[in-house]
This record gives sequence, structure tokens and C-alpha cells, in this order.
Amino acid sequence: MANNNYCIILTTFAKLEEAKPLIDNLLSKQLAACVQCFPIQSHYTWKGKVEHNDEVVLFIKTASSRYQEVEKEIKDYHPYETPEIVQIPITNGSQEYLSWISDNVGLNKNR
Repeated sequence: MANNNYCIILTTFAKLEEAKPLIDNLLSKQLAACVQCFPIQSHYTWKGKVEHNDEVVLFIKTASSRYQEVEKEIKDYHPYETPEIVQIPITNGSQEYLSWISDNVGLNKNR
């Protein structure tokens, strides 16, 4: 099903323990239906220096209309000076899954 009402927001943290308060907050405030965490190795340039670090990346599944609220929460909880906050639109998905996202971010209150 084609749809631009949903998205995945990516952000990274140095450690899962640092990310857990944000994850709990996003879920309890119904700003995300699901947050997945994966260990990654990040290689980047920061302030003119090449860096290599282990991090965790968060895949935050939500409604596109919740992006600004999620971005604010990430900034409020994040220890990085310039955290990664990237929105990836979900252009296709099963109706059942997208409805589940809507239910869990408070968009289907009448269901």
C-alpha cells in the first residue's frame, strides 16, 4: 500500500543504556509505535578529525505527523552536540502494519 503518512526516524547513541530513557519516553507518550536498536560501527569526520566508534542506531517507527515531537524528544534526551536525526518516509507497507502504527501513536482513537 502506497502511503506517506508514516516514517522511520533514525538516531544514534554511544550506548543502549543512554538511549533507553528516550525509548521509554517515546513509547509512553505514544510518539512511536516501535523502536528497534542495532549495534553499528560509525566512521565519520567530526571537527576535522576522522572518528571510528561503536554506537547503537535507533529505528523509530511513527506517523509522519509526529516527526517534530520526536525530534524535540531526541534533542532533549541526547548527549551529542549534533545528534543524527533523519526521517525516512515509508512509501509502502502492509495496511495491517501501518494501522498498527496508527493505533500505537494515538491516531486511531476511535478503533
